[in-house]
Amino acid sequence: MRHRVHTFKIGRTGSHRRALLANMVSSLFEHGEITTTLVKAKEARIFAERLITLGKSGTLHHRRLAVARLRNKDMVKKLFDEIAPAYAKRQGGYTRIIKTGRRQGDAAEMCIFQLVEKDAE
Repeated sequence: MRHRVHTFKIGRTGSHRRALLANMVSSLFEHGEITTTLVKAKEARIFAERLITLGKSGTLHHRRLAVARLRNKDMVKKLFDEIAPAYAKRQGGYTRIIKTGRRQGDAAEMCIFQLVEKDAE
């Protein structure tokens, strides 16, 4: 039975999906917001929020886990030094998805995926 089993395949292999999510979240941490499809943004939201939660603890073990998942040491440093401390008082909900309509070519649902303002608490 597959009850409550969440799948995010979108026609890619497992390694391709993990690389896609790591690259998307690295771009999110670098620029603050990205434009992508709704399906990818919903999956990247889970990935990004888990990484920010790891960054809030700040231990060496959690830093190594973040490097293993994100694969970008510069973004992990930024995550642990700048992004995560800004959300120290927030209990979750670090990202926001804003729908922008459909893409011209294939009518895919597009959205803006961004980090929530760090100072608005």
